[in-house]
Amino acid sequence: MNKIEFIVEHENSGTRIDSFLSDKVEDKSRSYFQGLIEEGNVLVNDNVKKSNYKLKENDKIEVMFPEATELEVIAQDIPLDIIYEDSDVIVINKPQDMVVHPAPGNYEGTLVNGLLFHCKDLSGINGIIRPGIVHRIDKDTSGVLVIAKNDNSHNKLSEQLKDHSMTRTYYALVEGKIKNDNGIVDMPLGRNPKDRLKMAIVKDGKRAVTHYEVLERYESCTLVKCNLETGRTHQIRVHMAYIGHPLVGDKIYGYKKQRFKLQGQMLHAKKLGFTHPKSNEYVEFESELPKYFKDVLKKLEKELI
Repeated sequence: MNKIEFIVEHENSGTRIDSFLSDKVEDKSRSYFQGLIEEGNVLVNDNVKKSNYKLKENDKIEVMFPEATELEVIAQDIPLDIIYEDSDVIVINKPQDMVVHPAPGNYEGTLVNGLLFHCKDLSGINGIIRPGIVHRIDKDTSGVLVIAKNDNSHNKLSEQLKDHSMTRTYYALVEGKIKNDNGIVDMPLGRNPKDRLKMAIVKDGKRAVTHYEVLERYESCTLVKCNLETGRTHQIRVHMAYIGHPLVGDKIYGYKKQRFKLQGQMLHAKKLGFTHPKSNEYVEFESELPKYFKDVLKKLEKELI
């Protein structure tokens, strides 16, 4: 079992312990630390505290990380829509209704299962469950993502995500007519305190910035282009719902009554650009809007005639 320790400084006095730890430890969420706290793996001054404990200056925090128990992920012959591939990266056009990597209750049929069949080598930085996975898109979001074939590529791509130099452009169909031609949503995101499975705008959340531009206004919907400055979980979905224009088909953050028969939100990762980890040249990849997206737009265009 790995262990790390912190001594709380004055500037962090009054901060919730779960928020403090998620900010200090990269790639670990607040809900992850809440689980550790409940299991007694986090001590404050040698005592177990609750997740909402407010830290005091000079508190000593000990965090014990249990050894990860990774299951074997099987390779499966799943067709992959490969946009580009070389010895360092693979750029995939992910279809809607495909999970990126295995998770409890869903260990087969994911993008990772297909990648393991297609490739002999993938970056091992994210372990057995997420080999090569640098960033993710939701199960019901389609579009472009890049996978690292080796650790060097993974590290360089991760740095670009961290410093916001990676270009990520999404097309989204949202409810209602957006009045402004463009705008910026700069609101922090974190786990919804009332529903841990959802994200929400929260004061002590992580900074999240979405730039949007109107591409087309229909009778009851608006097609927008969204550029991500940050890449938080469900960022576009929560931000657009926050400004009163949830994504069409989004049953979690949108309307309960859905006009179109969709299996998920109308969100497509249209463009991805990054500096290639070996050549150091900027490269950019795009994917066409998928059939499900085009079909809805055709129906909306008929209403304008």
